Amino acid sequence: MRRIVLGTLLLILAGCAATKQVERNEQILHKAEQLSQSAIIVDTHIDVPYRLRNKMEDITQYTKNGDKFSGEFDYPRAKQGGLNVPFMSIYVPAEHETQKIAKSTADDLMRMMDSIITAHPEKFARAGSPADVTAQFGKGLISFAYGMENGSPIEGDLKNLKYFYDRGIRYITLTHGKDNHIGDSSYDTTHTWKGLSPFGKEVVVEMNRLGIMVDISHVSDDTFWQVLALSKAPLIASHSSCRAYTPTFQRNMSDEMIKAMAAKGGVIQINFGSDFISDEYQKKDRDRRDSINAQLRPRNLTMRDSAGRVVAHEYEMHHPLAVVDVKDVAAHIDHVAKIAGIDHVGLGSDFDGVGDSLPTGLKDVSMYPNLIYELLALGYSDANIEKVCGKNLLRVWSTVEEVAHQLQRQ
Repeated sequence: MRRIVLGTLLLILAGCAATKQVERNEQILHKAEQLSQSAIIVDTHIDVPYRLRNKMEDITQYTKNGDKFSGEFDYPRAKQGGLNVPFMSIYVPAEHETQKIAKSTADDLMRMMDSIITAHPEKFARAGSPADVTAQFGKGLISFAYGMENGSPIEGDLKNLKYFYDRGIRYITLTHGKDNHIGDSSYDTTHTWKGLSPFGKEVVVEMNRLGIMVDISHVSDDTFWQVLALSKAPLIASHSSCRAYTPTFQRNMSDEMIKAMAAKGGVIQINFGSDFISDEYQKKDRDRRDSINAQLRPRNLTMRDSAGRVVAHEYEMHHPLAVVDVKDVAAHIDHVAKIAGIDHVGLGSDFDGVGDSLPTGLKDVSMYPNLIYELLALGYSDANIEKVCGKNLLRVWSTVEEVAHQLQRQ
């Protein structure tokens, strides 16, 4: 277990010439590994359910395709990295709303994850509250919490919010890639509602009453500001990063938004995907896709075609993207801590959801110690690292529960 994490970190340490410097770094490494096992690590966005929907694998074992790992999450690697609370993303594609299958898709994914928990109670347990997390951490179990990515499964009926709460959903990402019946998406240019729909406003109120965290990742800026003004409970961004580093990427949060959300007690959970972290990576990725498509169009091919994929692969081999490193992810965390405070940042990796764009040193759930290492190297205290790893999110979750109890008593 130690060998794999140590190997990754030694790559980061490569080039340190002085013996004293190497020894000091090894001490930081040892501390990072200890912290990864003693702190509660909460990651608010891992796309295992949809990954398994497309290809079922036994995640209780190392998942491999030949000699390479398949996917970014499995039980052995999660234990190795110290991950305690993966919020399993109940992701529903945007088109499922118009196809009228959003709710059934969410149900199918949750049944599948429930069956894994039931079959392996010595490894997994479902977490419906911070109290569950604490109790299950003490037993050495990995707590599966559920977050719904895309509010489409609500299907215009507020009763479905209670239905999904009872099924275990503890946050809902209001939109995904397109505007939906709740509000506008950051990826859509239609601006259907100019923010929240009338029904979407009711959804936010009812989520507060039930104790479901309101997740503003994926929403448009207008939607964000309306949600922030309306919600009586703090918000989360379950898997977003800082727009300061990606100025044209509305999917990330501006400094103004981060500070405003923090002022009301919320937390931004940093997405590890390279396009969320680096503007240079985004630009090179766009240029590469445009160049590939320019080669494919005259041949009437797309990247969905086998012949098109061959052309794309050949081009990609000779035009690598910018290298993004675990240090760059730590920089986003540091940025939030500086502008909004250490109490308002956490981890929302998007493992199994961002393809092959993960940074060096953060390729899967075994590698959280690498990020802890970078925070230690920046001078962060153990207590503040524990906040980033999970305590901040657990605080927000507890506050959302308290607000719900108050509203239910009214």
